[in-house]
Amino acid sequence: MSNSNNAEAIDLAALQRKDKRAFAQLVAAYSDKIYRLGLKMLANEQDAEDVLQETFLKAYHHIETFEGRSKVSTWLYRIAVNESLMLIRKRKPTHVNLADGIETVEGEVIPKQIVDWCCLPEQELMSKETYRIINKGIQSLSDANRAAFLLRDIEGLSTREAAEVLQISESALKIRLMRARLTLREALTEYFAGKIPGTAR
Repeated sequence: MSNSNNAEAIDLAALQRKDKRAFAQLVAAYSDKIYRLGLKMLANEQDAEDVLQETFLKAYHHIETFEGRSKVSTWLYRIAVNESLMLIRKRKPTHVNLADGIETVEGEVIPKQIVDWCCLPEQELMSKETYRIINKGIQSLSDANRAAFLLRDIEGLSTREAAEVLQISESALKIRLMRARLTLREALTEYFAGKIPGTAR
């Protein structure tokens, strides 16, 4: 549904005039990405649909406040992340933090264990079970770290763009991203530990 050609051709002036054709083009260009982000943030299809709907409704009603200082896509991601976080707060989930290792005085987390995956067969790394563990690990991240990881590593935004979406500094984004990656590495380490000779517990 979405493609780069549609995204590049979006007319901001037409959007701000509430031109329905321009908004239809905006939806076509970004709905898949916004839905995917909502689904990864919330792990629930209905919630992701709600985020998708609310994102474009709010974009339509508030497009005149968009000043064009960032990309339209950055603005949409920001709305989607905020909508996702509001839903998370409403349902008050209990996250299991897999990164409860040793925290340094600088606030960095040292994982409990690190396993070298170099010797694992490729089919193990690409299996459905591995993807399930990764998705479970993503859901275990703190809300802030999950958003940083999804925007940067899954959606492919640059560090600057992801920081703009989350309205934080690039250095803060990098810290969140580092913690998210360490947490996911910890989750995969626990899964792979029994599959590497000499690491089974």
